[in-house]
Amino acid sequence: MTSNNKKLSLTLRIVIGMIAGLAVGFFFQFLLGGAEERNLALLGLDIPLKAFFVDGIFHVGGEIFIASLKMLVVPLVFVSLVCGTCSLSDTSKLGRLGGKAIGLYMITTAIAISLAIGAALITGPGLGVEMQSDQTFDVSSAPTLAQVFINIFPSNPIESMASGNMLQIIVFAVLFGLAVALSGKPGERIAAQFNDFNEVIMKLVTLLMNLAPYGVFFLMAKLFTTLGLETIGSLVKYFGVVLFVLLFHGFVVYALLLKSLTGLNPIIFLKKMRDAALFGFSTSSSNATLPVTMETVNKKLGVNNSISSFTVPLGATINMDGTAIMQGVATVFIAQVFGVDLSLGDFLMVILTATLASIGTAGVPGVGLIMLAMVLQQVGLPVEGIALIIGVDRLLDMTRTAVNVTGDAMVSCIVAKSEGEFNAAIYNNPNAGEKEETIDFHHLRD
Repeated sequence: MTSNNKKLSLTLRIVIGMIAGLAVGFFFQFLLGGAEERNLALLGLDIPLKAFFVDGIFHVGGEIFIASLKMLVVPLVFVSLVCGTCSLSDTSKLGRLGGKAIGLYMITTAIAISLAIGAALITGPGLGVEMQSDQTFDVSSAPTLAQVFINIFPSNPIESMASGNMLQIIVFAVLFGLAVALSGKPGERIAAQFNDFNEVIMKLVTLLMNLAPYGVFFLMAKLFTTLGLETIGSLVKYFGVVLFVLLFHGFVVYALLLKSLTGLNPIIFLKKMRDAALFGFSTSSSNATLPVTMETVNKKLGVNNSISSFTVPLGATINMDGTAIMQGVATVFIAQVFGVDLSLGDFLMVILTATLASIGTAGVPGVGLIMLAMVLQQVGLPVEGIALIIGVDRLLDMTRTAVNVTGDAMVSCIVAKSEGEFNAAIYNNPNAGEKEETIDFHHLRD
């Protein structure tokens, strides 16, 4: 059995786990048939079936998997960014890196929401739809621009790490890395220690990636046990438009940008992004997927750590392409459902608001819905319309995350190529980064 497992790539094992979870989820949905309290005679005990499997085994297994990934995010970002910053021969280029990365992220976000609005206007997902919702939707207000800039700088970096405030962690890590680089011999000793820490953390990432198929199985099983397919049926056109634009942006727009700005083969890029995209799809979190994205960008795509340690965490925080696509389609959908005609100026305001808000609301809980509420308010649409699309948002959120992590990696490749910090041999090697995918746990026990 061990030899057979070694022959299966991580991608294939994740896909198997995903398909198995989907099948088991639908099986339990059919088995429960709406009977929440259907019981299972287990070891002579009268145990509710849903409580034991869905709220028990599936929920616990999935949450442990997500928690184990999130466990790595803060130490990985901090250590990797310190290593990348202190290894820069020219520390003044940090500003240039930041400008390129933020500029590219904002451009791709503007393209994403423009495509979404265009596709929604052509297809009209809300035309002829008569949907009523007795739900109300309350969204917390977004911070002011002044507060955004103030919040970027940590008053207590330890508290920032404990709360997972990614922008504050990035700022502190960059400043710490600069101090290490400018500290001479003591700095060299500290840098060597951080490089060793980085190797250990990346090895831990590899270990956890081998558990991914099981974690994906639990997540999919729970989702498709509780997912109401009748909700998708009532919103099938909206769902289809968002899904189409997400796939088009991920496969076509990113490929064209990568090819035109770097000359790299986009087919190679997309093939090597499979694992990270699958992780993003199953976890619905760019931050939880960040360790896998970092390893993919470094070991499979050939981006130097001095670049990826900055661009990938920044992208996981502010890159909102998938969310922008949802906002574009949702704005048109809600306008059509409520019979509101939007002008060209309104659509331009939607594009501008969503693009700028992708940075302004970075790190805020429920960021996607906060951004959508801001967009709707900007053009005079009722915020309560968000309640109409919440039912299918969970499944679309999975695809949005896969698109976002692909965008993080694409921008990292472009910035690295422009800075001469890119290894084309690794990028073009189909087996790069594959040798560490599987760990022989039997050997570890011996």
